[in-house]
Amino acid sequence: MEDVSALVRRAQAGDQEAFGTLVQAHYERVFRTVLGMIRDEHDARDVCQEVWITVWKNLGTYRGDSQFTTWLHPIAVRRAVDHLRRRQKWFHRFLPFAGADTEEHAAVAEPADETPDPRQAAERREGSGRFERALAALPEKHRMVLVLREVEGLSYEQIAHTLNCRTGTVMSRLFNARRLLAQKLGHLP
Repeated sequence: MEDVSALVRRAQAGDQEAFGTLVQAHYERVFRTVLGMIRDEHDARDVCQEVWITVWKNLGTYRGDSQFTTWLHPIAVRRAVDHLRRRQKWFHRFLPFAGADTEEHAAVAEPADETPDPRQAAERREGSGRFERALAALPEKHRMVLVLREVEGLSYEQIAHTLNCRTGTVMSRLFNARRLLAQKLGHLP
């Protein structure tokens, strides 16, 4: 595949084929991020379309000072947040792989076990349900940093840039998110 910076330059010049290649190269990560935040596959696909339209319209503002993904990721997060705020679904939708209820999500959540034990599978589902309920009960600002750090693997600085806040704020929210999650997991039935 062609170098990302070369693809970006071609796309900035109006080359739709180069833009299509960029989309193909980065779609899965963007989709995973959006789906992890809004937890509805159909809505996530719609939001991803909005993300890529935004990227196309604003590609000229990308200067190349950072990696393309560093520029792209905040766009995806903001579009997902906008979607969630419009629909007010923060407390009902988050992290599909924590409590996968479809075969497709289950495939993403855990690797297939060669010798499934029904008791272990039931315990795993129960644990996932407890985790999902505990996570859903966290305030949105705590859920957001937890997903960006633990699921997406972003650094504190990248999260701060994405959420437009200070690194110390990210660290504080992450600490509190982990503490609250642990408390909720200890108190949920």
